[in-house]
Amino acid sequence: MNKQSGIHYLREHREAGSSNPVPAQVVRIRDTVVAGLGDLLQGAFDAVDDSLFELANNARSNNEQNRYFEAMREIRIKRKGVERHFQNAVAQLFANPPRSGTVTAEESLANQTSPDSLSLVGDDDLEEQVALNAMITKSKVHFQGPLLQLQTRFSVVYPGASEEIPVNPMAPEHLCSAFVEAIQALEIQIRERLILLKQFDRYVVSNLGMLLDEANRILIQAGVIPNFRYHGTAGEQHDPSAQGPAAEQPADQSTSASGGQQGHHEGAMFEQIRQMLAHQRANAGIPPRASDPTVHVIGGAELANLLGALPQQPRGEQVSGNLSSGEPVIVDLYQVVEQLLAQAGTTSDGKKPALNEMDEDLINLVSMLFEFILDDYNLSAPVQVLISRLQIPILKVVIKDRTFFSKASHPARRLLNSLARAGIGWSESDEKTRDKLYEQIHAVVARILNEFDGDVTLFATLGDEFEQFLARENRKSSLVEQRTRESERGRIKSQKAQETVDQLLQKKLARYKLQEPVRNILLNGWSRVMFLAYLRDDVEHRWLQTVRVVDDLIWCLYPHQDDEERDQWVRVVPGLLKSLRAGLEEVSYNSSRLDEMMSDLKHELTEAFRANALAEAMEDIPAPEAEDEDDPVNHQTAIQRQQELEDAAIAEYVAQIDEIEIGNWVEFNLVNGASFRCKLSAIIEEAECFVFVNRMGLKVIEKSRTDLAHEMRRGRLTVLEQGALIDRALDAVVGSLRSKTG
Repeated sequence: MNKQSGIHYLREHREAGSSNPVPAQVVRIRDTVVAGLGDLLQGAFDAVDDSLFELANNARSNNEQNRYFEAMREIRIKRKGVERHFQNAVAQLFANPPRSGTVTAEESLANQTSPDSLSLVGDDDLEEQVALNAMITKSKVHFQGPLLQLQTRFSVVYPGASEEIPVNPMAPEHLCSAFVEAIQALEIQIRERLILLKQFDRYVVSNLGMLLDEANRILIQAGVIPNFRYHGTAGEQHDPSAQGPAAEQPADQSTSASGGQQGHHEGAMFEQIRQMLAHQRANAGIPPRASDPTVHVIGGAELANLLGALPQQPRGEQVSGNLSSGEPVIVDLYQVVEQLLAQAGTTSDGKKPALNEMDEDLINLVSMLFEFILDDYNLSAPVQVLISRLQIPILKVVIKDRTFFSKASHPARRLLNSLARAGIGWSESDEKTRDKLYEQIHAVVARILNEFDGDVTLFATLGDEFEQFLARENRKSSLVEQRTRESERGRIKSQKAQETVDQLLQKKLARYKLQEPVRNILLNGWSRVMFLAYLRDDVEHRWLQTVRVVDDLIWCLYPHQDDEERDQWVRVVPGLLKSLRAGLEEVSYNSSRLDEMMSDLKHELTEAFRANALAEAMEDIPAPEAEDEDDPVNHQTAIQRQQELEDAAIAEYVAQIDEIEIGNWVEFNLVNGASFRCKLSAIIEEAECFVFVNRMGLKVIEKSRTDLAHEMRRGRLTVLEQGALIDRALDAVVGSLRSKTG
């Protein structure tokens, strides 16, 4: 393989990247992904170092040990260069994303490994390619939904891309190819390269989900196909905003052009709201202002100038210090503006000032918007109070720039959505006194109240700063959450392994009356071997062998009169004793105690072979079904009937639980009246266990699917809505107006 220096690579890609500027929406994604992958890659390299050190310690010869130590030294020396190489290669993917049909490095190698050319490919390259293809295939299956959404959105953002020629710089094949290219500078053998790829898969590729979700979230926030949803198999997609003529709009418009289809969708929604408000005025008999000769209609720049002198907080509501203290208060914005107009007085020709219909609609819409926001259960209490302080500043923004309602990427709208989304995980307001995120949100609101003078760019500046802060915090919490998930998966798998071993041994031992030495060796010794075999079964496939040892041991202890069975006994016992000793030595069982136990076991086996008198002692205990056949059966039927009723009662709730996705926030309400919010971090299917974490990525609670369904049935579990705050508010406003207008 061609190896090039990191310096040459960086220079080459920096020059290549400079000719194609990255679209504005993608800059934040690129920075977040490059930084996030860098953090994950550090974990992979640390794991590689540990693996090589362990292999060196367990090496069977000096040459093998030196080989691993040399590989460790080579990787440690060139590690930083490889990390920079990889991060720059990823950044280059965003500058020049490969189009569909472009032959990537791994595809090129895959072509070389076709049946016709297999003999031309070296064994090492083939082995590496097999590992690489397995990694890519697994990640594509695991992250199928987020990848499809992201590819669709990237194909809208990048000029020249389309559904026929899609692009996705975060596709696993591109990222894996970038890593393979980055490690070409490492002079190591194939075994060490495979260890590198394995740890890259474990620490980087397996954790792509959080970066894919963050990239989708950023594009949704920028208004790029925000209603796209993926369900089921590849290619099945739902995008309400892409229906009709809007779906045929050019897809390469930036967020400054109001997000393409989404801008048209929300513009139509705003017009629909205005029509319903006009209908209400007509029903109330209010004539058009422009036709009234006694009024002077004020609107546009004139109204914006009047509002400029309005304090950011209503009189009597001025708050100093902690802005989230107290309760959220709805401001009667229409009354505030009416008072302003009254203060302006009549004109020289005696006309009274009055609002035009457009501005009156905007003021009413802002009021309804905040009514929804301050009644939204999904918002945490501190964020509700803080956002309530922004009613007058947002009113000034809307009057000055009406695109607030028709443009998802409007700076003020984007900032409100970010504040609400960031604070969804707060459970109690007392935690805000020591929380950096609260301090940041508080500072953003304070700056708006103190610095906003009508220039909407302040919201854009604050939004960018806040998103950068969130990206840093999310990287930290994501790493903690990753460790939490791994720890919980290991703990739950260990717990499941122990339960399985205990149940299996108890079930088998309950059928026979075994002597104490035999029970002791199975329960206190062999159970450890079975436990480790269960944990490692996906790699070593030894679990069934350990169960077979138990069955063989019990069979050999049972008297056999048939000559063929006695011949089989003679064949089985030596291998059985060898397997028992080897397994117990592998788990480091006490050596002196082991000799004693094996001696006792040999004695029991010999006695079982010789003495037919043991037959009575080894008789089967009557099965539970063979005892009293009336009451137990009826009792069991009653239990089953009760279980069926319970299952039927929670069936619909189980379906709702299965709809909760990784990353969704929920709120638990305790019996004592307290509540807490947490995020679903992992679903461990083998144990049907749902693991929830807090905003810092630390485990809060774990529950089974059934337990969660019962909690939801009792009203103690609420799934919080994840959609953008303003979008949900507008939908609620439309629904409310429709019900009023019939």
